[in-house]
Amino acid sequence: MLKSLFIQNFVLIDSLDIQFDGGFSVITGETGAGKSIILGALSLVLGQRADGKSIKNGADKCIIEAVFDISKYQLESFFQENDLEYDHESCILRRELFASGKSRAFINDSPVALPVMKELGGRLIDIHSQHQNLLLGDNRFQLKVVDVMAENEILLILYRKEYNRFQSLQKELKELKDKAAQTKQEEDYIRFQLEQLSEARLIVGEQEDLEQEQETLSHAEEIKSSLYKISELLNGDEMGGLQYIKEALSTADSLEHYFSKAKDISERLRSAYIDLNDLASETDTMREDVEFNPERLEWVNERLNTIYSLQQKHHVSTVEELLDIQSKYEAQLKEIDSFEEQIESLSKQSEVSYKELLQQASVLSNQRKIAAKGMAGQLVDMIIPLGMPNTRFRVDVMAKEEPDNDGMDDIRFMFSANKSGDLQPVAQTASGGEISRLMLCLKAMIAGFTALPTIIFDEVDTGVSGDIADKMGDIMQDLGTKMQVFAITHLPQIAAKGKEHYFVYKEDTSDRTITRIKQLTNEERILEVARMLSGASLTEASMANARELLHLKTN
Repeated sequence: MLKSLFIQNFVLIDSLDIQFDGGFSVITGETGAGKSIILGALSLVLGQRADGKSIKNGADKCIIEAVFDISKYQLESFFQENDLEYDHESCILRRELFASGKSRAFINDSPVALPVMKELGGRLIDIHSQHQNLLLGDNRFQLKVVDVMAENEILLILYRKEYNRFQSLQKELKELKDKAAQTKQEEDYIRFQLEQLSEARLIVGEQEDLEQEQETLSHAEEIKSSLYKISELLNGDEMGGLQYIKEALSTADSLEHYFSKAKDISERLRSAYIDLNDLASETDTMREDVEFNPERLEWVNERLNTIYSLQQKHHVSTVEELLDIQSKYEAQLKEIDSFEEQIESLSKQSEVSYKELLQQASVLSNQRKIAAKGMAGQLVDMIIPLGMPNTRFRVDVMAKEEPDNDGMDDIRFMFSANKSGDLQPVAQTASGGEISRLMLCLKAMIAGFTALPTIIFDEVDTGVSGDIADKMGDIMQDLGTKMQVFAITHLPQIAAKGKEHYFVYKEDTSDRTITRIKQLTNEERILEVARMLSGASLTEASMANARELLHLKTN
């Protein structure tokens, strides 16, 4: 419920800080006193859009702050989803508007986007005005009313869970079929590319080995000639270097008897001789192994041309990259081959989900039909005393062709204010005053089934008076026993039924006019109700009538 409202520098309001109680409260004041201004400020803190014109002349910014008791509304999930601090008892909504046109919104002192504030505001206060009466002709609103009366909350949660699952399966199935159709067109291309790569039988590291072998085969004669030359220079009969080293080693050995350092020379020469002798032997072997093989060179060239051609075609430079492409094509073909199996599996899951969905929708429909019959009679009983004695009302529950998020039902409120004639959709036949009274009765009915937000009735009693106004006041008063209710009214019959009475008035200062609101005492209430009865000039009769109305209220 709304516990307090603080307004600063808003239109004609300089500063206003008012506390509110639970139950049924009334707000009165002369036309133009500023009731709509207060309601406008409240709308802003509930998330409605605003501009710099809302700020009082001469002020840089205005502030509107509302404090709510949220202990009955189970809003913890909302605060968690929006990463907001949660207090299970109290919530503060604050809006700041700047002369520049900018604005800021806060929930429990945390800045939030306006849609977040608007969503929360809609759960806390329902401002019921003539404009909102248009909802009564909305089929979705009518469906929500029936679901509340049928207490379908748990059934709807289960149904929507299955509906979302079915929708997800349908979406997945469509995407899979689209993908299968698209890849089917590419299948021949993929198979051709994969066939080329597979036939190449590529091996990691193969390219480097072949390129080296190609170089060797292409220069076989040069390699053999050079190796022969190295072998002759090392171990030739006439000029081999090994002969000279061997002779140097023999000379160093002969020096060891009288020159101590000759031993080191001998060892180093011996080591060099052994290494070079091995090298000479290996060079001979290498020379024998090198052979000019035109057939092998031709094969190597062809093999490399195959690799180079594939690399150029696929815009890569290594065999490893070609093998990656080959793996990708293999995976794509495997997926293409499995599409039929996947589609069949998803289709079966979708069929099972659809059957379950239809079954749950049938349960919902039965509950709605039972509730529709009961609420039609209850609403007629409530509305007849409100000056509509010949009212006929029926709730039609019609089947849709396909299920949607709310089930498989279309709800239509059928209405007639006359004894004769066919019932027609309420939006087509009911007048504004009739719709207003219908909405009042509907909200009174559903208040017993769910925790409704605070309701503010903004002059919904327009066009009624006397006994009808008294009956409307009784309904609002009874509604106030279940929740917090405000009525902005010009009717004394309704004003007298409020548990609390707030009076909106204008006050003139030396340089401006400002709007104020105050909670009336019992004596002040008598004067205000008397004024509403007789106008500007109070009479003994109006005062006595006011006391009587208020006395009836207190009894």
